[in-house]
Amino acid sequence: MIKKWYFYAGLVVIITFLSLGFKPFNRETKSWFLTEKTDGSEYIFPSQEEDDYPNLNVPYTGNHFIGFKEAVAFKESQGKYRKVNSIGYMGKYQFGSQTLRSVGVHNEKAFLKNPALQEKAFIALLSKNKWILRREIHKYEGKTINGVEITESGILAAAHLGGAGSVKNFFKNKGNRHFRDAYGTSLRSYMKAFGGYDLSYIEADSNATIND
Repeated sequence: MIKKWYFYAGLVVIITFLSLGFKPFNRETKSWFLTEKTDGSEYIFPSQEEDDYPNLNVPYTGNHFIGFKEAVAFKESQGKYRKVNSIGYMGKYQFGSQTLRSVGVHNEKAFLKNPALQEKAFIALLSKNKWILRREIHKYEGKTINGVEITESGILAAAHLGGAGSVKNFFKNKGNRHFRDAYGTSLRSYMKAFGGYDLSYIEADSNATIND
């Protein structure tokens, strides 16, 4: 009789343990993963508002220049400084030889091995393109062309992809002439993907170069 009682008691314990093991785990969601605002809208991490993360010990990029350059770099090369693609474009931001020479870089091997030089080259090219496209930025920023809201950062990203001349042609043709690079990436897609960043840090300079 005692053995039978032990058997049933043990069976109850096993069933209870198994039932608890399959109970859904209800973990409290952190406010910085999903937050419902007073107007009923929700946002998912990362937010565009720096104040949403007062206790996070991580760099905030948001819509600042660092966010822009790292987003472009990831699209171009996944952020790899030594990457050379199948048609010879090189580095974190995938510069061509002619573009490198335009910003004062003549030693391509040294360029690939020098991350600091690549960062300077990217800024120099942005400064040069900002000068070349200053009228287009002033005239079209804030307007919508062919379904794309035009911003300064979108214009400069598109110039990085296809050159300032292609961006001028884009506006000249009201966005109806679609430039694509050798891999099929469109100017329009860059304008859209990289729009809305604050590039006031970049000064327009027709003679922007670096010393390598």
